[in-house]
Parts: sequence; structure tokens; C-alpha cells
Amino acid sequence: MNKDSKIYIAGHRGMVGSAIARKLQAQGFENLVLRNSSALDLRDGQAVADFFAQEKPEYVFLAAAKVGGIVANNTYRAEFLYDNLMIQNHVIHQAYLHQVKKLMFLGSSCIYPKLAPQPLKEEYLLSGELEPTNEPYAIAKIAGIKMCEAYRDQYGCNFIAVMPTNLYGPGDNYDLQKSHVLPALLRKFHEAKQNQQTEVEIWGTGSPLREFLHVDDLADACIFLMQTYNEKPFLNVGTGEDLSIRDLAEMIAEVVGYSGAMRFDTSKPDGTPRKLMDVSRLHQLGWRHRIGLRQGIAQVYQEKFL
Repeated sequence: MNKDSKIYIAGHRGMVGSAIARKLQAQGFENLVLRNSSALDLRDGQAVADFFAQEKPEYVFLAAAKVGGIVANNTYRAEFLYDNLMIQNHVIHQAYLHQVKKLMFLGSSCIYPKLAPQPLKEEYLLSGELEPTNEPYAIAKIAGIKMCEAYRDQYGCNFIAVMPTNLYGPGDNYDLQKSHVLPALLRKFHEAKQNQQTEVEIWGTGSPLREFLHVDDLADACIFLMQTYNEKPFLNVGTGEDLSIRDLAEMIAEVVGYSGAMRFDTSKPDGTPRKLMDVSRLHQLGWRHRIGLRQGIAQVYQEKFL
């Protein structure tokens, strides 16, 4: 990609797409093509075909997706499967028809089998049954990986795929019913400090292990791989480090300056005991995350709550 290359970011309003747009602009890439969902519905095949014919982007970051937490994934199973399949089918196919130089498809760590060994290596894909609650979303993302591989095999397209770990950072969701664990805990501890609560309730036992990557680091990895990686196998993107939910909660309490107690509600589910990405392939290519977890949490807290 050159500084004047025409780059389309699908999903530029989302957490990942907006981080990629920010990072590209900061690096001097100015020819970005951006459309929100009201201007371009990626589920509409004709609209996507017309857009590609008109704009003719050279590079595509496919970060658009219908996303949500466990409840949303399990409730709107048909929508999560249909919408995500349509979005990626249309964008990937039109990228092929209009001879896009390179496309990057962004997936999710939920593609891996529920009981896959830890840490999660790329070769564990399709080696077992998926987690039932988010199976439709995971199947759509697996289809996207396989579509990139198939278009490479049959048509010679330079389409690559990356699978990020759990993300946090600007643009995150802080709704306590729908958000992921890190933003939910940040909000809980902040409000507990403000309201002088004596304790904060945390779901589960606190023992599950989780990995967290700042979305700005993901954007950096995506641009690095767009510039350097041209192979068929998809790549995990993460830190290769994890910590328990209890340790995460203690770190967040410290950052927020909350000194009350933590109460673990063990009647609530823990979820998967551990979910850590194997990022040795990414490290071998020369990329590592830069933003430490404590530093990243402090930065997010400052931006969002102070």
C-alpha cells in the first residue's frame, strides 16, 4: 500500500474499523473510502456491486460485521448467520470481480472449537464442536476464512484473514447487559467509586483466564500484515499472555482507585476456563503488541470516564 492507494475500510464506524482508519490516517494514508451502513448496506448485493464499480478500491479491510455478546448471539441466531454471510460474501466476491490488489478479512477467536487445547493454534480450526451459544457467528466467520482461501486457490486473489483475541479500547461497549468483561468491570468499579459503594459484584468465580489486546495494537498488526503478509493460512492476532478475571478485576480497581471489596457471584457462569491465542506465527513475522494491559486500561479509563 502506498500513501495514495485507494483503501476501503468496511465497518469504519465499529471499534476495529475506526481503529484501522485512525492508524492509517496517522501514518499518512489519505485516500480512504468510508461508507456507513445507512449509505451502503453490505447485505445488499447490488448496492455493493455498484459501490465497487464506482469506487474501484485497491485495498480492502473487511471489518464490518454484526456483533454482540453471548445473549445477542444466542437470541438472534438467524440474523447473526445471515447478515454476516451476506456482508462477507458480497464484499469478497466484488473484491475479486473488481481486481482488488489485496483484501484482509477480520474474524474472531470464537471460530475455535469449544474444547480445543490451549493456547489456540491456527491448525485447531474445524477440529471439534463449536461453543453452541455463538455457533452461527462462528460459522459465518469460518466461511469467510474459507472463502478467502478458495478465491486465492481458484482465482489467485491475494486475500488474507486474521483472527483477533478479546479486544478493548476506544469505541468499546459499556452497556452492562451487553458488554464484554473488561469494559463492564471498568464501568462497575468507576460507578462504585463515585457512589462510595462498599463492594462490587463480579460474575463467576474469578478463575477463568482471558487474553486482552488493545484495539490500536490490532490496527497496527492489520496494517503491518497488509504490507508484509501474502500467504494463504490465516493468522491469530493477540498478546500471547493471559490473566485471571480476578487479577483483571484487581488491576482495574487499582487503576480506578477503588478500595472497596469484591464479591464473586458464583451462581453466575464462568464460561470457558481458558481462552488464549497462540501468536507464535505472528511473532515470527516480526510483530508484537506494544500496549501493556495496565497501561491500556489506564488510557481507556482516562479517555472514557475522566
